[in-house]
Amino acid sequence: MSVSTSNAYGKISISDLAIAKVAAQAAVESYGIVDTVSHRFSDTLAELLKKDAGGKGVKITTQGNRIFIDVYVLIKYGVSIEAVAEALKESVKYKVENFTGMIVDTVNVNITGLKL
Repeated sequence: MSVSTSNAYGKISISDLAIAKVAAQAAVESYGIVDTVSHRFSDTLAELLKKDAGGKGVKITTQGNRIFIDVYVLIKYGVSIEAVAEALKESVKYKVENFTGMIVDTVNVNITGLKL
């Protein structure tokens, strides 16, 4: 799937993988986040076989010109989970909206573990 928009010059289509890479990069750059992780074992296996594992730990769903994002992360032990999750949501939303020019409807943060 992809998100599409058009203007006077033509049509713009952005793939879900491109959006996932931006969201994953924003997540890794956020304070308190150690890494993004796959939420299913089959995804982990598939990423091991791929050369480019960009977008790991991010699931993108699009509906019209709206984007729904699920992020799966490991966080640092000892940080405030609520504060880290809120900062992550804002960062991912801001960077994806800037990248695509489209509306991010929701960003769901799924914390899969802690890292000491």
